Amino acid sequence: MFRKMRRFGQLVSDEECIRILQEQKRGVLSVLGDDGYPYGIPLDHWYCPEDGKIYFHSAKEGHKIDAIKEYDKVSYCVYDEGFKKDGDWALNITSVVVFGRMSIVTDPEKTRMICTNLCRKFTDDEEYLQHELVHALPRVLCLELTPEHMTGKLVNES
Repeated sequence: MFRKMRRFGQLVSDEECIRILQEQKRGVLSVLGDDGYPYGIPLDHWYCPEDGKIYFHSAKEGHKIDAIKEYDKVSYCVYDEGFKKDGDWALNITSVVVFGRMSIVTDPEKTRMICTNLCRKFTDDEEYLQHELVHALPRVLCLELTPEHMTGKLVNES
């Protein structure tokens, strides 16, 4: 169903993919948008190690939400900051692509938990977190990506 990676020598382990998903804060979500056009949007994410799903926060309406309601298959791409080997100009970047199904989270407690974990990815400021939970949480819609296929690769830019 999913293609095998053509350049399998660059393949990284599932464990490395999960590390990238846990450490990196952002990626690009791609959905099937209006009139069949792909729609890619940068998003913050939180990878939950307990259930292996990726969570997002969103406004309650818009292009992304309309697309997901129409067609729940998505892809999400994340990549790290990369590194250079001594004496080399080229960057080595590890990227992860996740294919799966996106659903809307309807449980208010789960939404609160997702937003709390997303916020903690960016700050340890408990006062800020509590302010956001009181003032922004009512306007938030959370999304849950259930992975069906994941690949990661390490690429040298040279």
